[in-house]
Amino acid sequence: MKKLSVFRVLYTLLSALIIIGGSYLAIMYAQGNYRITKDGLLLESGLLSANSFPTGAQVYINDDLKTATNDTIYLEPGEYQVRLIKDGYSPWEKTLVIEKELVTQTDARLFPTAPSLTPLTFTGVENLLPSPDGRKIVYYTASASAQTRNGLYVLDLNDSINPFQRTSRQIAVDVPVYDLANANFIWSPDSSQLLIISHLKNILIDVNQSNNLQSLPDVSLRRSQILSEWEEEMYLRERQYLAEFPPEIIEIATQSAKNVYISPDKKKLLYTATANTTLSDKLTPPLPSTNTQPQSRSLKPDNTYVYDREEDKNFLVTQAFEELVSINKALLADDLDQKMPRNLVASPSAFSRLQQQNIASTATQFNAYHTSLVINTLQWFSDSNHLLFIEDGKVQIVAYDGTNKTTLYSGPFEKSFVYPWTDGSRIIVLTAFSPDSPKNLYSIELK
Repeated sequence: MKKLSVFRVLYTLLSALIIIGGSYLAIMYAQGNYRITKDGLLLESGLLSANSFPTGAQVYINDDLKTATNDTIYLEPGEYQVRLIKDGYSPWEKTLVIEKELVTQTDARLFPTAPSLTPLTFTGVENLLPSPDGRKIVYYTASASAQTRNGLYVLDLNDSINPFQRTSRQIAVDVPVYDLANANFIWSPDSSQLLIISHLKNILIDVNQSNNLQSLPDVSLRRSQILSEWEEEMYLRERQYLAEFPPEIIEIATQSAKNVYISPDKKKLLYTATANTTLSDKLTPPLPSTNTQPQSRSLKPDNTYVYDREEDKNFLVTQAFEELVSINKALLADDLDQKMPRNLVASPSAFSRLQQQNIASTATQFNAYHTSLVINTLQWFSDSNHLLFIEDGKVQIVAYDGTNKTTLYSGPFEKSFVYPWTDGSRIIVLTAFSPDSPKNLYSIELK
């Protein structure tokens, strides 16, 4: 009887040890530890999610071919050189840090090495300007075969529109005395109206319909009021978007930076520093898994950076980027330390940050506010993870953390115009392949 009691105690203890040990192993396994791989048993591991668009790229880790995207790989914690290769696409490469029990993603966008070129316009393009929402481009043409087909057009960049099946739509027939090729255009903040400032009259048109320029009233006397109202709307929107960033970043953006542009998803900030300063650590609560690329929290004048507010990371994109014009974007929301926004009055004297002494400067200030294309510097790509720019006569793209600079196009194009499609599937360039032909818009396919 005594032996039976001892046996039951030992059996209970053994069962408890097995349960405890099994539970411990199960927990450790669920956390990514004790994994059996081709390289042996990993007592501790992190997970590399090797994903790419398009998929099917070969995954090299420290120059060893491991798998193909999209796949997951368990690795010992440490630093790895990861390279993705796919035929017909530029290679992607980064040094990634694998951390214990965390997932690190490649999130690689691969760009074709020989993209196709498709014409979007055929009758010549002049005086073109993208809208604030990035979904339209207005331009003037005077080379159509019929006189009534000359005038203002809008090219829609809607994600759902197939550029092979959709052409530009005419929004106004040309009036030669207005000299639309040299007129100044200013978009409304909601991208629904266009202010045309010619030497004869100022006209406000609706870009969603056809307009008779000769019958529309002259708004010259109301121009300052219209622009002040637009500035107020832009100020309120900017204030709302910037308020999501940490106070220290807001202070830098409004006091010691220029050419500040918020990414399309409103989560990142592109800016050029104008003073030496250092960003504090931990401006936002840390996330469990973030971008592992080296940061640059010590800012230097004329260097361009991207701040990611979700991950509290600040990356150096380029050093002393050569700007081709002297105009810089001016921020409007410099009162973010106040709980209530300014009580702005729509009048020429109340709020005229962007309005200048002459019309050309005013138009340039407004247009530079909406897009960095006007400044000829870095501009956001549609996915908010890349930046477009021109260097050495080529269209280049770089990740927001400064890695994987890639040439997208090296053929002939006008260096004053490169613009992304809204879904990131293509970029648009302005070029002519013959000295006798007018310049037209062409689509460079990236998918």
